[in-house]
Amino acid sequence: MPPLLQAHNVTRVFGAGLGRPGKAAVEDFTMTIEGDPPSITALVGESGSGKTTLARMFLGLISPTSGEVLYNGKSLQRLNAEERRAFRRDVQIIFQDPFEIYNPFYKIDHLLTVPIAKFRLASSRSERRKLMEKVLVEVGLDPEETLGRYPHQLSGGQRQRVAIARVLLIRPRLIIADEPVSMVDASLRASILTTLQQLNRQLGISILYITHDLATAFQVSENMVVLYRGSVVEAGDVELVVQAPRHPYTQLLIDSIPQPDPGRAWGGESAIQVSTKAAGATPLHGCKFADRCPYVMPECLPAPIPLFRTEEHRVAACMLHRDAPVLPAAELDRTFVEARAQDDKSYSSK
Repeated sequence: MPPLLQAHNVTRVFGAGLGRPGKAAVEDFTMTIEGDPPSITALVGESGSGKTTLARMFLGLISPTSGEVLYNGKSLQRLNAEERRAFRRDVQIIFQDPFEIYNPFYKIDHLLTVPIAKFRLASSRSERRKLMEKVLVEVGLDPEETLGRYPHQLSGGQRQRVAIARVLLIRPRLIIADEPVSMVDASLRASILTTLQQLNRQLGISILYITHDLATAFQVSENMVVLYRGSVVEAGDVELVVQAPRHPYTQLLIDSIPQPDPGRAWGGESAIQVSTKAAGATPLHGCKFADRCPYVMPECLPAPIPLFRTEEHRVAACMLHRDAPVLPAAELDRTFVEARAQDDKSYSSK
């Protein structure tokens, strides 16, 4: 059975034309998302690393410059009307801004009734009402206090929960969550992330969690893919990637998280300091992190760095591990661990 969704050697270039080469936001990226067993995979990296561009290609909102995105083994660009309808139902997104999906002139009811009508989920007005109330309760909202109100009458956390309820109506097989908690209060993040975990475990929905926040990614996901300038630099079991990073960029991301210790300098002793030998390194074909890396060496510059399998469930694209076996990029998902048991990764346990 083909995987639910697969990016195969996708590259997306912006600004090309009229003699200009353009800039690659994503370059030669391959990743497979299986529908079963359901999993939560985090796609992390700093702003500009290509996370949202990948999400838009996964959704079919933009096309790759090269490569292809496959749904059930068929390119998104070649889906017929029936297959595209199935794709829209199977793959849904939760946006970063819980306000941008709302028309301020419509009540909350409108956001929920549109997918019900489009996918013919209810045959009567009373059935439609029951369905809306059911999904609102499932995401922790009171239907009586939510329905009939306008978006501006809800808090950011409530609006994001309504957005999750809209997705839940359709019962997709995959949710692409693009920074779903970055614009809500810290006090609400745990509850929203717990809701996502419940969708994964209780309803069997896979989640691609896109974020720049390694702390929340560590809490909710089983596997992590770290992007830098559109390429994978490290990937695998989230426990390995976060607790013992093998790529200097991953180490830099983790070290940038402030610790609740007033006696500890931000960055600590393990902070990466760009060395003088790295300054000015501008490889045309080699490691994209070379100009920031304190460990840069001549071997980093001439050619793209492959994924070295440093452990069974982890790869790193760094010449520091050149003695490890090379894993083809197309087999990246072989490093992923299977979904953990329900109690192993609860947000409240850490």
